[in-house]
Amino acid sequence: MAKRVYFLVHGQVQGVGFRYYTQKKATAMGITGWCRNTDNQKVEGEAQGEESTLKQFLKDINQGPSHSKVMKVDQEDRDVQEGESQFEVRQ
Repeated sequence: MAKRVYFLVHGQVQGVGFRYYTQKKATAMGITGWCRNTDNQKVEGEAQGEESTLKQFLKDINQGPSHSKVMKVDQEDRDVQEGESQFEVRQ
């Protein structure tokens, strides 16, 4: 069953390739959505996919790329969106 989640990643996650790491993981897993940097040094986004795949994706972004330091990931369920075909990095 498809599920959509909003996520907000806290820690050292800007300037370390975190958004592109997130996009690469999502694309490899068939997850759609987006992510972007926030003005307060966090990364936010929405991810959509099968529940079990989404759980693994969130576990991966909780780890982050090697130069990042993830302190915590807040998440909140959102309504599933139709017609989305990829995971994009937004500015």
